Amino acid sequence: MIEGQSITGMDKKHLRQARRKIGMIFQQFNLFDAKTVFENVAFPLEVAGHSREFINSKVKQLLELVGLADKEQAYPLQLSGGQKQRVGIARALSNEPNVLLSDEATSALDPQTTLSILELLKDINKKLGLTIVLITHELDVLKHICNNMAVLEQGEIVETGPVDKFFLNPESDTAKRFITILQGFQAKRIYREGEGI
Repeated sequence: MIEGQSITGMDKKHLRQARRKIGMIFQQFNLFDAKTVFENVAFPLEVAGHSREFINSKVKQLLELVGLADKEQAYPLQLSGGQKQRVGIARALSNEPNVLLSDEATSALDPQTTLSILELLKDINKKLGLTIVLITHELDVLKHICNNMAVLEQGEIVETGPVDKFFLNPESDTAKRFITILQGFQAKRIYREGEGI
């Protein structure tokens, strides 16, 4: 559902229009290596036919939002993984989407960078009032950023609700398995770090 309309029954024309209002953040960044940061963020705006003046203003605004105002002339190969993901986020926001899909956007990042990207997404959610759909296998990511969640198994939703409820009182077998695995992993980690018995 986007803006109250189900996209599954849309004809091709309306589906294309709806997709324009969905931003996508990819796991592997999907940047053009031969384009600068500025050009990567500008690309969707150029395809949409916006004026050069509008593009310049919008890209500068987005790079400021994601903390890369000083990197607009850098190339992706000159950036860290976290900076590349910030470029991807800016590009995903360029067409002012109603929904931002984040597909495992932090899985290729170290823990500190993951935290900074999650904080950026929270900030974007607050500043822009944007719905963010976060796809992740990392339960710590859920705890840090999400309000509500859905658990999928073989493409079917098996549980939905507030994140706290998922961790405190999971209902589905899938959610219970996740929690059991997570608790076992955390117990092993605590023991290895010398905090256990």
